[in-house]
Amino acid sequence: MNESNIFIVIPTYNEAKTIGPIVDQLCHRGFRVVVVDDGSKDKTIVEANKFGAELIAYSKNAGKGRCIREGLEYALENNCEAAITMDGDGQHSLGDIDKFIDEYKKSGSDVILGNRLHSPKKMPFLRRCTNLCMSFIISLIITERVDDSQCGYRLVSRKGIEKMKLITAKYEIESEMIIEAKRRGLKMSSVNIDSIYEGETSQINPFLDTIRFVKFIINEYTRK
Repeated sequence: MNESNIFIVIPTYNEAKTIGPIVDQLCHRGFRVVVVDDGSKDKTIVEANKFGAELIAYSKNAGKGRCIREGLEYALENNCEAAITMDGDGQHSLGDIDKFIDEYKKSGSDVILGNRLHSPKKMPFLRRCTNLCMSFIISLIITERVDDSQCGYRLVSRKGIEKMKLITAKYEIESEMIIEAKRRGLKMSSVNIDSIYEGETSQINPFLDTIRFVKFIINEYTRK
């Protein structure tokens, strides 16, 4: 597996402080890095461009889901073998990329999920409880255990990108991807990863995004 055939898709919103070093390290490893910016008001685009990212930029904020969908489509159009999605705020350890690649080579899974909840003590308590609850619900829906359904750090094979029909625009994208993978008969697995929490403020709105999650789950029962 040639690392130049693996695209790293990073949705961003106001992450000028962290995106530069992330892109720099990934590009030096030979990955193609696609930063999909969701209407940042700071210099996120400038910093990403400075260190060699391929850019997709939107003038207005429309959501993480749209950014991931666009990034995956871009990777597909540019003949990727697989794409890894990750956040641009420095919360994901770049060293864990090798875990995804090794698992992909070993298992051939089309969707490989990052699992932060194998060691959840570092995760803020409210976020941990929310993730456990949502993961339990997703596990019930797909009748398969999912330890951390809300982690944005994951690998998707070319076949996975081609097969899944993703439509959500916000944070529901993580859950939708899992349900779609199950619906399309794609193989899933997971790897344990570390997350870095340094007091940053999450862009997730606990109230609004929980409502969106509930609406998404309801809609899934009527979606063909």
